[in-house]
Amino acid sequence: MSPKAASNKALGIALQIGQSRSVADTASAAATSALFQWQITTRGTQAAALRFVAEGARGVRLGVLIDALPEGAVLRFYGKNAADAVEVSAQQLRDTAGRNALAGVPDAEARTYWSPEFGGSETTLEVEIPATTHVQNVRIAVPRLSHFTSSPAEAQEKASPVRKVGESESCNVNATCVPDYLDQSRAVARMVYVIAGNSYLCSGTLLNDSKSSGTPYFLTAHHCISDQAAASTLNTDWFYRANACNSNEVNSATKRLLGGATLLYSATATDVALLRLNDAPPAGIVYAGSYFGGAPTIGSTTAGLHHPKGDLQKFSLGTVQGNATCVGDVDCTPAESGSFFGLGWTQGITEQGSSGSAAFLQLDGKRYVVGQLLGGASSCTSPSATDYYGRFDVSFRNALQKWLSP
Repeated sequence: MSPKAASNKALGIALQIGQSRSVADTASAAATSALFQWQITTRGTQAAALRFVAEGARGVRLGVLIDALPEGAVLRFYGKNAADAVEVSAQQLRDTAGRNALAGVPDAEARTYWSPEFGGSETTLEVEIPATTHVQNVRIAVPRLSHFTSSPAEAQEKASPVRKVGESESCNVNATCVPDYLDQSRAVARMVYVIAGNSYLCSGTLLNDSKSSGTPYFLTAHHCISDQAAASTLNTDWFYRANACNSNEVNSATKRLLGGATLLYSATATDVALLRLNDAPPAGIVYAGSYFGGAPTIGSTTAGLHHPKGDLQKFSLGTVQGNATCVGDVDCTPAESGSFFGLGWTQGITEQGSSGSAAFLQLDGKRYVVGQLLGGASSCTSPSATDYYGRFDVSFRNALQKWLSP
């Protein structure tokens, strides 16, 4: 069976929100250099900027191909407000390219840095170099951009339950309405990333290890991020939830990390991916408990925290239906020894964008991650239809123990 085919849902696929577009005018370093108009700044440095406009876009990420950058160079990105600029140093760009190359990413893709998006139809690229550096030492191009067809920040504009907060279905439950799960909520982030110029959304969870080392291990699904090229483009949004139960305001503490991640492990056997974030998580996060035991038993109460359709964080509560074997587009069959397990919801559901989010099980007064979402058939009209999670205990035995319990 293929349960999500009937419901027209995720099919174990991340939610696409942006499309790759070619940019002819800046397709090569020579063409881009010809457009730069260098000026002396008040800091005594040299700077040049190009503004990219994609009509009708609800966000624009630039794919900047780095051929060469001199020491001391800085790339700066911003939308309509230059005060919101994000800076990336030449050294950070070299580090990202190095991680990609070590992972076997093809050369041009390894050297491509995907900028943040700032909502709206434009993103500006600014290059700043020391005063004594020759401008010919800057060789960069922007052959592609990712044109967002829907905005990952749209929930800030549509945040009342009456209007179905963002685009998720109306039966979803705001995580803020369930204060008992506040700690787990703080471990969950919304993911925005790029594959082949197309932008996608998923959900992921920060994991503790056996030494409580504070290493930012991050769990999601293989079908979300399966290679280092995608991991390098990862932006994560933390505390992205309503500021109060049924509020139409986004939590003012929402923070975005832009540094990407290092892919440690990814496998289809349990649809799992383990990453290590390159930036330190923001203050106030919680590392979720990693469960190293067996599969959750049939009838166990299990909860999920996730970002359906990229919306403000939602909460789901359900019961375990048993283990399963899953292949392809969530083609799952019951199997006692299967490496997935099924959940039926009694409160809330999951949707595209929820993919990769964790299932939490309570044991001895504590809550632990027992799996991450592959996909399934739940919907507001059929909330108890089965969703499937890769078993964390199997992933741990197969590989994750190398990092989580060395």
